[in-house]
Amino acid sequence: MNRTWALFKAHPYVSNVLGYTVLFASADVIQQSLLGGKGTAGSASEASAGVDWRQTARVATVGFCFHANFNYHWLRWLERMLPGAAVKAVTGKVVVDQLVAAPLTISAFYIGLSLLENKDDPLEDWRQKFWTSYKTGVVYWSTMQAVNFALVPPVARTAFLGGIALTFTIFLCHLRQHQNHKLE
Repeated sequence: MNRTWALFKAHPYVSNVLGYTVLFASADVIQQSLLGGKGTAGSASEASAGVDWRQTARVATVGFCFHANFNYHWLRWLERMLPGAAVKAVTGKVVVDQLVAAPLTISAFYIGLSLLENKDDPLEDWRQKFWTSYKTGVVYWSTMQAVNFALVPPVARTAFLGGIALTFTIFLCHLRQHQNHKLE
């Protein structure tokens, strides 16, 4: 374990971004496997086979290209602007995170997946699901980010965020698939 931590500290960007991406994609696999949500752009044979790996690849692409990289730099910036783990600093980080990062990351999720699926209207999912996702996220993320900012060393915050994002991403994938199937 000490060797892993040393490697993590020696290469924080790579460790955080790859760790976050794997957890982000895992959320889609879990959502499809346990909650029965199939991807929307795969073939009928893919959907009947269990996991739509093309859908998971799209989720991983959005996770890697935007979420992991954005969160790595965002969390570093927040720590520089509001350093420390005191109550005032943690509260400030949580508030700024919910007002700035939350709308951006939710938007990137819905719009990014719609673009990768070549939807006619890439803003449709975003318009339909943003407010439900944001309101749910404010409750969930405020608590989780307070723990992250208060207890997790800055070098590991993006990977920790990936772990807690796993649950929220399962929710987003399920909401997206469930409402898409209701519309069909």
